[in-house]
Amino acid sequence: MSTPSTTEEVRDALAGNRPVVALESTILSHGLPPGRNREVARRVEDAVREAGAVPATIAVLGGVPKVGLTEAELDYVCDPANQLEKLSRRDLGAAFALGRDGATTVAGTAALAHAAGIGVFATGGLGGVHRGARETWDVSADLDVLAQTPILVVCSGVKSILDMGATLELLETRSVPVLGYRTDRFPAFYRRESEFEVPWRVEDPRQAAAVVAAHRNVPGGAGVLLANPIPSEFEMAADLHDRLLAEGLELLRTRGVHGKEVTPVLLEHFHTASGGVSLDANEALVLSNAALAARVAVELAGARA
Repeated sequence: MSTPSTTEEVRDALAGNRPVVALESTILSHGLPPGRNREVARRVEDAVREAGAVPATIAVLGGVPKVGLTEAELDYVCDPANQLEKLSRRDLGAAFALGRDGATTVAGTAALAHAAGIGVFATGGLGGVHRGARETWDVSADLDVLAQTPILVVCSGVKSILDMGATLELLETRSVPVLGYRTDRFPAFYRRESEFEVPWRVEDPRQAAAVVAAHRNVPGGAGVLLANPIPSEFEMAADLHDRLLAEGLELLRTRGVHGKEVTPVLLEHFHTASGGVSLDANEALVLSNAALAARVAVELAGARA
């Protein structure tokens, strides 16, 4: 693998065994509109710092994996004119060899974070099993990477556009522990609760860190998923959510959309048809997850000291 390039802030924190939180870059280049994406990048990194950890936003620029981005690099990632590739773990080698620019998905970010020695990663939502996967075999690489990478991923569950039940079954099959943060129900991204239960519940960052630390002494290389519901004041109303989902699924059917285009089309419908509600929700949950991940990282670092 190409040698990761780190900012001085990240390099010093890792060398000093201080808490670091990895952050993905796909949400910045592909998930949020121009202008807002750069503001969210700043706010998410600030949330990590305010909770006592060092942020490490990850991307690949000019074929070089970057673990922690400078202000100029964040500007570059957030500029749509630069047309960054979307890099899952499978794409990293090609991007390195061909000197490409790319934003990392959950799978790509987790792989590079672990390679750099970072054990905590905050994101919005995990990828999962897509509806109709029995015929299409459309299953996010996020699940396999989490099953093979000993990293804590803090997220707000998975989006309801996915097959949530199948996703949780696959996580169980792959021996990935799922923790609910102050909840007994698995979050559904825009909604705080789904119909599905979480097998384990933790009440504070210290409990979460204790589970992660203990899990890392269990044989195997799986990571841990900490599901943190969206802040209640930003939760999307159930009737709006259900209407947008039904409309989006019908849109896929009428357009004949399949494969990797499904999620972008559905999310674009949520963003445009919700009058900005989904964008506000997305931003709020990412900030909440970043702050929680930082607090857990602080606890883990304290336990190692």
